[in-house]
Amino acid sequence: MNKEQILYEDHEMIVCYKPAGCATQTAKIGQPDMVSMAANYLNASKENVPGRVSGGQNAKQPYVGLVHRLDQPVEGVLVLAKNQKAAAALSRQITENRMEKYYYAAVCMENMPGQPQVLSEGTLTDYLNKDAGTNTSCVVTKEHRGAKKAELSYKIIERKFFNEDAGTQAALAEIKLITGRHHQIRVQMSHAGMGLLGDWKYAGEKARRLSDLLQPKQIALCAYKLSFYHPVTNRPLTFQIKPKGEIFQNFL
Repeated sequence: MNKEQILYEDHEMIVCYKPAGCATQTAKIGQPDMVSMAANYLNASKENVPGRVSGGQNAKQPYVGLVHRLDQPVEGVLVLAKNQKAAAALSRQITENRMEKYYYAAVCMENMPGQPQVLSEGTLTDYLNKDAGTNTSCVVTKEHRGAKKAELSYKIIERKFFNEDAGTQAALAEIKLITGRHHQIRVQMSHAGMGLLGDWKYAGEKARRLSDLLQPKQIALCAYKLSFYHPVTNRPLTFQIKPKGEIFQNFL
C-alpha cells in the first residue's frame, strides 16, 4: 500500500483506495491483498520513526481489522480498523445500517419484449441464495432454503446509445447498497434488466454483446463513496473517489 492509496488515517483507522483486481483479503500465498498491504505499511511506518529500534522477526504485527469487503474485481473506498475497539464500533455501524455505501455501475439496459420497462430510479428487493460450490448467487423465492433478503436502491444518472450496436443503450447507475450479500449488486441489477458491463458471470446476452464491443478490463463497478461515523468521536465522515476504470470515462 502506498501513500497515494490512503484517503485518511488516524490512530483508529485507515481509509484507502482498493484498486480493481486486488483482493480485500486472501489466504492464497503470494497474492497481495489490502489487509496484508495495510499491515506492511503500518510496519514500515513504525520502523521509520526516528530513534525506534526494529524488533526484527519477533516484533508484534500491527492489528488490521477487516470491517467490510469489496469483491476482487471492484475498485473503491475501503475502511480498515487499527485496533479491536474501532473494528467493533465500525462493524456495529454496518449492523445498524449507519454505514452508507454508494457505487457507480455502468450497465446495459437489457429490456426484452414482454418485460416491464426499467425505471430511471427505484428500489430492488429480492431474496438471494449463494452456491458455495460455484461461488455464485441467484434470485430465489423467499421460501427457498438459505434465502437471504437483498435490498438496494438505484438511480440512472446518464444514458448513452452506441451506434455500433444499434439500439443498445448503456447507462451509468448510482447504487446505494442497503444490505451486503454475496455478489448482490451484480445479481440484482442483472435480474432487473441492467446487467453490468464486463460481468460475464451474471449479465445477459445483450450486455455481453456490448461488453464485447467496449472491452472493459474489469467489471464496471466502483464503490465510489463511503459515509460513516468516526469510531471514537462519532463525527460524520464521507470519503469519495472518481472511478479509474476506463469504462467510466464514457460517462464521467
